[in-house]
Amino acid sequence: MTNVGSVLIVGGGITGTALATLLARGGVRVDVVEVKPTLSSPGSGITLQGNALRVLRELGVWDQVRAEGYAFGSVGITKPDGSLLFEQEDLRTGGPDLPATLGMDRPDLQAILVEAARRAGARLSAGRTVTALDPLTFDDGTTGEYDVIVGADGIHSAVRSMIGIDIGPEPVGMGIWRVHARRPASVVRTDLAYGGPCYIAGYCPTSENTLYAYLVEDARDRASIPADRKAAIMRELAEPYGGAWDEIKGDITDPERVNYTWFESLLVPRPWHRGNVVLIGDAVHACPPTLAQGAAMCLEDASVLAEMLLENREVGDTLLTAFADRRYPRVQAVVEGSLQLARWQMEPADDADVPGLMARTAAMVSERP
Repeated sequence: MTNVGSVLIVGGGITGTALATLLARGGVRVDVVEVKPTLSSPGSGITLQGNALRVLRELGVWDQVRAEGYAFGSVGITKPDGSLLFEQEDLRTGGPDLPATLGMDRPDLQAILVEAARRAGARLSAGRTVTALDPLTFDDGTTGEYDVIVGADGIHSAVRSMIGIDIGPEPVGMGIWRVHARRPASVVRTDLAYGGPCYIAGYCPTSENTLYAYLVEDARDRASIPADRKAAIMRELAEPYGGAWDEIKGDITDPERVNYTWFESLLVPRPWHRGNVVLIGDAVHACPPTLAQGAAMCLEDASVLAEMLLENREVGDTLLTAFADRRYPRVQAVVEGSLQLARWQMEPADDADVPGLMARTAAMVSERP
């Protein structure tokens, strides 16, 4: 066992920057390396439920997030023509003093988290990564030593492969079109339409002026989608949908603002570490966004690992095993629940209990991780 004085975090996304902030604030020397050339984040929007907001408050960035995003407390279920079937109040999973849900632009959240990590004293480097772990070697040929190395490098984690875990993400069978667009005045919450040409047609307000809208369909060959046709394809899919979609469709014009990806899932069995190298976030668990809990699970990982490292001030097999044991049941329930919702959409079942599954998940994540 060694005292935890230094930590290297591989991956500068939501998970890595959140962990860096908490550890650096606790007096640990933290370096973050990110293989991408910048620490900015692409993408349209992100939905953050209360348990994610709870961690953002712990990070000290809640006031910034609240100012940049759009908070709301319910979800609407509509017909494809936009007429409302019913509205359901969301459980405040972060506690009564936080909104149930907040939407915001993903790049804005990333910028806030990067700033927080730097302010806490972490050193962040873009365009840099590791190529080997024994000895620890960076891509410029230099080497280093750290008490703990954290793989927070996402669903296609290189660190995961480096420690001999050959489990990777699996496609779910669905693809999602997303676009960043202007917010119609009528959009004050997430609304979801089931039916029509897509499994789901939905949107989430991300600020006073913006939203991100999405359409979920059967996965199609990504190589067959011309980059300059993305906006036209999404408009065609959106054509049968009414209500706020009438305005949203008119704003789907720039193919560079349209993103198409497959839903994927991942759940790595325990242990999540080898020696002093531990995996967190999407590197060990990822799911389709049917429960909107992906980012929350990553933020909770960062909070729990930081708490355990700072409280124990030493690391070894026992501590890292305890970390995975503490997190696994919760993330397993979220991954499996998210997959179940996707399966019920692709293969409708008479006994599908969507409200029950969502309520059980919300009750679980309301508890402290």
